[in-house]
Amino acid sequence: MQSHRTGNALAAFSFVLWGILPLYYQYLPQADINELLALRIIFSVPFMLFAIWLLRRPFPTVKAILKDKRSLIMSAIAGTIMCISWYAFTWALTHDQVLAASLGFFINPLFAIALGVIFLKEQLSRAQSIAVILAIAGIGYQVWHYGELPWISLIMGSFFALYGLSKKYIRYDALTSVTLEAAILVPFALIYMATRGLDGDSIVLSSDMTTLLLYIGSAPVTLAPLIFFALAVSRTSLTMVGLMQYIEPTLQFLLAIMLFGEIFDEVKAVSFSFIWLGLLLCTLEALQGMYRRKFNPIESTSL
Repeated sequence: MQSHRTGNALAAFSFVLWGILPLYYQYLPQADINELLALRIIFSVPFMLFAIWLLRRPFPTVKAILKDKRSLIMSAIAGTIMCISWYAFTWALTHDQVLAASLGFFINPLFAIALGVIFLKEQLSRAQSIAVILAIAGIGYQVWHYGELPWISLIMGSFFALYGLSKKYIRYDALTSVTLEAAILVPFALIYMATRGLDGDSIVLSSDMTTLLLYIGSAPVTLAPLIFFALAVSRTSLTMVGLMQYIEPTLQFLLAIMLFGEIFDEVKAVSFSFIWLGLLLCTLEALQGMYRRKFNPIESTSL
């Protein structure tokens, strides 16, 4: 029981940290996203190695890593997918589009449900089916009024769901996997930064020390929540993690409206409402399932 409570607390804390990330990126308005991504990749590796050492977690040998070639290849794919999602997320946070980031994480579970059906042959429940339809209606309403798709939100939500799917095919532990995902991409990031530096085109390398440190700091501030999340998963149920994941986009939504002054017009209100209704139905269904398993364990097992 104590371990379960610790897991819940760690999961909640990780989502809170993710939720308040826009506060950090407000110090990097109109950031060069390419250099920001490159520096995040480069400094992710030493930070993750330090975290693994601090947590006294064993790190597999190079021989053990190379032995599992499928996991190694999938780590490279997962890292690339995560870069695309993170690129869109960071662009949104540094270009006054925190609401778009919030929407991306609200629709992410619905993309995950769709991918589960397509690739893992999972069956949709009634609530999940309705939620997917409502999400399509919500996005469609925005397209009808604005004349364009909310591309940033869709890229974030879909690629983060693909990242989650790819992780199912990786047999390394969570911290090892995250470290390898960055390590595989480090050579490309180093070449990019070296090229920009030699050409004299680097904004970061020619800026002041504070800006450089803020760019470098993007690695620990985005990875710290991931570490707490990895520690939480083994201590609590996936249902609880699924329910608590809405902490992150909710905090981002509140920051966008109340602190950053982004416009939440009628169109967005209707669009978000469709999506929120679908997520509410899925949440109620998950809570009902938890109740049944707790008070009717025999019945839930037979089902």
